[in-house]
Order: sequence, then structure tokens, then C-alpha cells
Amino acid sequence: MFRWLALLAVTSVVWAVMAALGLSAAALFASLVVAAVFAVRGFGPDRLPRPAGMLAQGILAVSVGLMVDTETLSALGSSWLPALGVCIATLVVSVAAGMLLAFHRDVDALTGALSMIAGGAQGLVAVSRELGGDERMVAVVQYLRVGLIIVTMPLVATLVFGAGTSGAASTGSGETPWYVDLLVVAGAIVVGIVVARLIRLPAPATLGPLAVSMGMELSGWIDGVTAPTVLLPIAFVLIGWQAGLAFTRDSVRAVGRVMPWAVALILVVGGVCALLGLLLSHVAGISLLEGYLATTPGGLSAVLAVSAASGANVTFVAAVQVVRLVIMLFAAPFGAKVFLALRARRSRNAERENASVG
Repeated sequence: MFRWLALLAVTSVVWAVMAALGLSAAALFASLVVAAVFAVRGFGPDRLPRPAGMLAQGILAVSVGLMVDTETLSALGSSWLPALGVCIATLVVSVAAGMLLAFHRDVDALTGALSMIAGGAQGLVAVSRELGGDERMVAVVQYLRVGLIIVTMPLVATLVFGAGTSGAASTGSGETPWYVDLLVVAGAIVVGIVVARLIRLPAPATLGPLAVSMGMELSGWIDGVTAPTVLLPIAFVLIGWQAGLAFTRDSVRAVGRVMPWAVALILVVGGVCALLGLLLSHVAGISLLEGYLATTPGGLSAVLAVSAASGANVTFVAAVQVVRLVIMLFAAPFGAKVFLALRARRSRNAERENASVG
């Protein structure tokens, strides 16, 4: 218990400092860094309890699911097909970059793909261990991607596309009491996990609540419901602890060796996504700035802030970003399941061939 209290106390202090400095996702970065230091020094708990990890996955999944409403999707209008095509192309480019990352001796193919998938960084880190990847590598590369995007995206938007900075993003608020929001979130998590396990979905703590919350939102049953604001920081801290506590001295050295290669690939993916944004702007008849913001591979809150400040079509940008996020979160578990099945089958075939030769 003392170790958990110490971890919580230090995380809170570092979180407060990072928040005061204006760093994005301060709760997540603080918990990851503190837990990793504790683990490497031998001070921290052994691991995050599995129910806590599943709770974090569920909270994130429901938060994303509640974003997928009819108003957001209708913003795509007649441009829904090119927008969907760009999202799928981003997935393909991300996975291809992951395969290139896997050429490094410290990264396997599944970990490389999960590390480079452009969207849902927190969710991908939360499920990476369950899917068979190295959550430590996934966490560092994913958060590195988010950090690079948050730093470079406003600069590119301003210097290349002439975005202004006079406005401010509006986050909005829910129309229902907080206890109703909490009950809906809890219900979607419980029902989603139970159903997902019954039908044997991969990553049931993510895909189950995501599907249930999306279904309820699109049906209009829970109009005005949002995830209570206090829940997301809790989920971020749990996810950061889960990944951080798994670090060892050897894994820290491995991550350090991978970083230069990962940074190069992240920049390449960002460049390709910018080109996809130019294509989307031409096909959908939107501005170059809106195309770029809509296809930026991550940093959703920063993207929406720049969109609002520059007078861009925030609703369209948000719609494309949310669709991409949902596609990534659904594709990763199913893709991982297929990959592991193929790898297991190749191993069995190789064993049979060796047995027959012997």
C-alpha cells in the first residue's frame, strides 16, 4: 500500500507541474514517466491490477463512442466517401510504417504496427499487452507521435497555411446531470465487456464499450450524455501506470535505440497524411488548411483548437478525425488477432516440416 501511495503522491506533483507548464495530456505523461522511474529503480508496485486496466480502457472507449453522433457524421455530407478513404489510407500508411519499424532488432512486427497506428494513442497503449505487443515500446512511440504532432501541427498550420490564432476552442458541456452521465458510462462499460466476451471480440474492454456507447449515441437514447470530466484523467493515470510499471533497465535501453528510427517514421507518416489532406481538400471542395487539419494523424484536442482559432470548419474537421479514431481503435484488435493467428499457423507448419524431415 505504501508504494501505491508514494506512486500516487509523486504522480500528482509531477502532473501539477506539467499542467502548470501547459503540456498536453499532462496526467498521462506524468503517470507514465513517474511509474517508469519507480519501476526501473525498484520502488514501484509490480503491476497495475487487471480490473483497473480494463476500467481505463472502458472509460476511454465510451468517451470516444459518445463522440460519434449523427450531427458529427452529417457534417461529412456528400464528402463521406473520400473522408472514409483518407482514414483507411492513413491506417494503411501507419501499418506500413510499423512494419518498417519492426526491421529494428528491438521491435517485433505487432509492436511496430501498434506503435505507429495514427490514432487513439491511449487506447492502443491500454490494449497492447492484451493483444500481444510490447506496451512499453507502444507507449513511448505513440506518445512521441502525439508530442511531435502537437508541437509541429500549429506551426505548419500557421506558417504554411496561414492559420490565425485569435479564437479559442469550445469544448461544450453535457445537458444531463453528472450522475446520469456516470450511470450511462458505467452501464456501457459493464454491458459492453460482458457482450464482447460472450461473442469473443478481441480487446473486449475496448471494443465492447465502444460499440455499445456508439450504438446508444447514434440511436438517440442518450442524447446530451457525455463522459464526466473527472473520469478521463483517472483513465490516463491508470494507463500511464500500466505501461510505466512494466519498464526495466533493459527495456529503457531498447527504447532509446529505437527512438531515432521511430522519429523518422513518424515524420514520414505525418508528411504522407498532409498529402492526403491536400487530396481531400481537392475532392471535397474544402480549404487546404481544413484538409490538413482533418487528416493530421493525432492530437485531436490541439487540432480542434487550431481549427476553431483559425476559423476553419471545425465540425467537418472533427467528423473526419473522429471517424479515423474509431477506425483505428476497431482495426487494431482485429488486425492483431489475424496477425497472431497467421503467426501461430506458420509456426505449426514449420514444426510439421521439421518433424517430417526428422
